[in-house]
Amino acid sequence: MHEIIPLSHVDADITVPGSKSITQRALIAAALAQGESTLLGPLASEDTAYTSGALRAMGIEVIQDDEAWTVQGSGGRIVTPAKEIFLGNNGTATRFLTSFVGLGQGTFTIAGEKRMEERPIEPLMQALAGWGVDIKSIKGTGCPPLTIKASGIAGGETTLPEGKSSQYLYSLLLVAPYARQPAILKVEGEVPSKPYVTMTLAVMRAFGAEVTASPALNHFEISPGAYQATTYQVEGDASSASYFFAAAAITGGRVRVKNVPHPSLQGDTALVEMLARMGCTVEYGDGITVTGPRELRGVEVDMGDCPDVAPTLAIVAAHAKGRTVINNIAHLRIKECDRINAVATELAKMGARVEERPDALIIEGIEVGAALHGAEIDTYNDHRIAMCFGVAGLVTPGVKIRNRECVAKSFPDFWERFHWLY
Repeated sequence: MHEIIPLSHVDADITVPGSKSITQRALIAAALAQGESTLLGPLASEDTAYTSGALRAMGIEVIQDDEAWTVQGSGGRIVTPAKEIFLGNNGTATRFLTSFVGLGQGTFTIAGEKRMEERPIEPLMQALAGWGVDIKSIKGTGCPPLTIKASGIAGGETTLPEGKSSQYLYSLLLVAPYARQPAILKVEGEVPSKPYVTMTLAVMRAFGAEVTASPALNHFEISPGAYQATTYQVEGDASSASYFFAAAAITGGRVRVKNVPHPSLQGDTALVEMLARMGCTVEYGDGITVTGPRELRGVEVDMGDCPDVAPTLAIVAAHAKGRTVINNIAHLRIKECDRINAVATELAKMGARVEERPDALIIEGIEVGAALHGAEIDTYNDHRIAMCFGVAGLVTPGVKIRNRECVAKSFPDFWERFHWLY
């Protein structure tokens, strides 16, 4: 149990680790490329360790130093590992590597923790089957563990059925250049988290892929060809930065995150625009600086394109005057935990008035003279729940975080950097 010590003033310059989303995409592209790639400023965390370990098991050399990683690409040739590929609760790697192993020759098994066995993957399975991949859910649930009898990806046209996670789409795109014939990918229904699609395309193009995308990002044509080895700079993680921006917002202080650029590939930087609507001052220059106001005000927002920072905004909303409505976040229910329920439950423990809807959170801001109170916060083994409620403890005495170590999934030294605020 880790108790957060409140502080009276924040004025800090912070750096954050590399983007988890970009690191994992760049790892896949570099692994498939012919030759040696260098990733500058990547994220070393539990999630990226699972991805790197799986790539090594398939014959790809990944050498990790503090500031840069070297990836010896295989040119699309994949070794069949002797054991199952275990990926913990890493949803991104599970989806990415499900398509990745389809390029191999042989039988692959992808497995994870119990929570991963509850996270659906059937739309991805159906789309891969359309490209000729023999894939099955071992338990018949449409979730991992999976068996893939791989003989390469045929390409041609396939359709991705509407699903709750856009990671299916990124997974298909990343391997499409290695299909035997030109690949056409159609997406049914609304595409959530569109900035992550744009990010994926940007990484692919940086490694030399030729991709044509429709304006609605629901139709893609990918030419056959190999990724080219390159040196690639990974941006600082905007999701990780969100906790420091929120710290400035609720304390009325100032925080500059030096290594998240503007503009950014990451859709999660949209959070700072939402904070500006709540009364914060935002400055772009050498990084991004947020200064909190004397009084925050509630807002209504659509966070379908930046769901990972919705819990962070909920914490800020609980310290604002008036009602905040966070819409279009249904896909948070299939993350590391049901984040809609987790945020609502834990904020209620602190005395906040929160209404949970299937795809939304409604937070009633604090009344004049009222205040939240301390509580023991369950983290549900979810890194984002731990970090956002750590922020809540900066202004509310008695906030205690259970299982604080779960931040290792994306931000292993979060608590050390958090103390830079003091």
